[in-house]
Amino acid sequence: MTFPGGTSVSRLTVYTGACADGLEGGTPHLHTASTEAYVVVAGRGALQTLDANGLRETELSAGSTVWFTPGTIHRAINRGGLEVVVVMQNAGLPEAGDAVMTFPPEIVADPERYREAATLPAEGGTEAVARRRDLAVEGFLSLADSVAQGDLGPLRRLYDSAIALVRPKVAGWREIWEGTVAEETRRTAEVLDALGRGDGAHLLRSALMESPPEERWGMCGHLRAHDVAHPIVHTS
Repeated sequence: MTFPGGTSVSRLTVYTGACADGLEGGTPHLHTASTEAYVVVAGRGALQTLDANGLRETELSAGSTVWFTPGTIHRAINRGGLEVVVVMQNAGLPEAGDAVMTFPPEIVADPERYREAATLPAEGGTEAVARRRDLAVEGFLSLADSVAQGDLGPLRRLYDSAIALVRPKVAGWREIWEGTVAEETRRTAEVLDALGRGDGAHLLRSALMESPPEERWGMCGHLRAHDVAHPIVHTS
């Protein structure tokens, strides 16, 4: 069984180190199919979002809870120890490519150049992460300037390029979705049907699941992610 609702969960420590515009934070990107939520547990900062309505900056501090839908370009800004629990719709899809970074348009429009820019070297490291982030910030700032001037053309072209990048992956995403979100929905429907009949047999199949953290570099910061699709099941 995957995490409740077919979501995923991870703990995010937002990057430090100044970008080209002097702000510290993560790599601007968007998701094409999944809504994302931030629950702030420590520190302070902001969430920059960009969509057809313009650029918005939302202050974040411990207790803040925000979420944003597919197509919302987002960038976490760190103003002092910002730590977030990230709840992600469609567990497995973001890990399978449902995230497109806002590199300059000539890169996003070229699948091979995009792959090269987006892929971190095997050894990872902060320098490679910073280079990727700064390239995305460059594209993000250009997009924000265009939208501020009332020109949505670059944003629309970014969306078109994002769709072209993810389109070959959609069949695989559907398989993931069927085994997580759709399966969870079907299971809940079966439980409700059983409860309506006065049948509580599923309660005897109860179990405790656990998913230890796995550390890695993310787009917005250092991640302690959890493999919610393959949990440890405690049944005895």
